[in-house]
Amino acid sequence: MTEPQAPTAPETERGVLVALIFALVAERLRVHVEHSQWLTQAQGSTLAADWLARSKRKLPLDQRKHLSDLSDQLARQLAESTSREAGLYVSHELQEALDPRYQSELGQSVMAECARMLDENPQ
Repeated sequence: MTEPQAPTAPETERGVLVALIFALVAERLRVHVEHSQWLTQAQGSTLAADWLARSKRKLPLDQRKHLSDLSDQLARQLAESTSREAGLYVSHELQEALDPRYQSELGQSVMAECARMLDENPQ
């Protein structure tokens, strides 16, 4: 007999959403810096679905699109406010910060901005 799973706390769900926005920002910047292109909303929402599937989680398509849009806004803001060289650094730093063992002030700052954007733009 298996033990019932504890319900997921709203804060944990929020943390997953914030982490998804952060990961999408990191990936969007990487693609932009390396290829001078931006991921589309559909590409972002598909990436989110792929990442969620790794932990057997799912989000509705409209919610994934919303997170994709938020990440696009932040990634473009970061790209517009930095030089190419600084953009390379930011992109690399955010990719490194995807590892929870990696401590990064920049990563923490961007994560806080992701949380703020989610709070200000609930779906």
